[in-house]
Amino acid sequence: MRKNYDIVSIGHVTNDVKNIMGTKNFFTGGAAFFSSFAAQKSGADVLVITKTAEKDSRILAPLREAGIDVISYPSQYTTSMENAFLTADMDKRSLNLISVADSFTLDDIPADINATVFHLGGLFYGEIPEELIIPLASRGKLALDLQSVLRCIESGNIEVKDWAAKKTYLPYIYYLKADIAEMKIITNTDNKEKATQMLFEWGAKEIVITEQNELFVFDGKNYFRAPFTPSNQSGRIGRGDTCFLSYIAHRLAHDISDSIRYSAALTSIKMETEGPFSGNINSVLERMKR
Repeated sequence: MRKNYDIVSIGHVTNDVKNIMGTKNFFTGGAAFFSSFAAQKSGADVLVITKTAEKDSRILAPLREAGIDVISYPSQYTTSMENAFLTADMDKRSLNLISVADSFTLDDIPADINATVFHLGGLFYGEIPEELIIPLASRGKLALDLQSVLRCIESGNIEVKDWAAKKTYLPYIYYLKADIAEMKIITNTDNKEKATQMLFEWGAKEIVITEQNELFVFDGKNYFRAPFTPSNQSGRIGRGDTCFLSYIAHRLAHDISDSIRYSAALTSIKMETEGPFSGNINSVLERMKR
């Protein structure tokens, strides 16, 4: 295992259920799972740090088979959720909690591991405690998925709430990602220009917003847009995760304008097939030309 990576992705890899109007199937998920494939296929060296129950260790095999390094710590449970789509609209789902793996500690991120970007890809508030943000920010740029701090587990149910400590910790975040619903929760507006301006003023450096039809980025000066162009949405689950780290992986060596187009194209390809992105850079470049 190397000591230097482009991206270290921290978060639970999950053993989930997809329920589409009553038809159920099991699948492996989690932000650290979907996003790491997108980054690795984009040329980044990636390490995933996760926690799973021993009986579920098989769900990590696809990562290792793809050449992605993995550190997995033992947990009594593996995080598991049901993704329920009750209508044909794949942008509308409910999440039903089944089990939760143990939270991370700073000791879980080895001190001798270096990264250009540390991706905080949690699924719930407390999975990656916010107290880890400041220490990790001294080791590399931080990329935070807002679901990590907005989704809360209350009496076994998942509720989405504003982040009380946002103004304390957002100044330590370089890349910030939200979907349109999460953006509205934290800013109390559904206007992307206004909301991203607020998030920038609170401290985040590059804000990445996903919604049904487009990817949107604001860097404090300019707004950037790129359309999603999937022919179908059979692979809709994992869209935001794929989008975020494909953007960051490309951004390591490219400007925002090129990176947002690249990420939108890669994510569009991913949405046409279930599971993580399995294409290559050439297929993404071809989609960008369209």
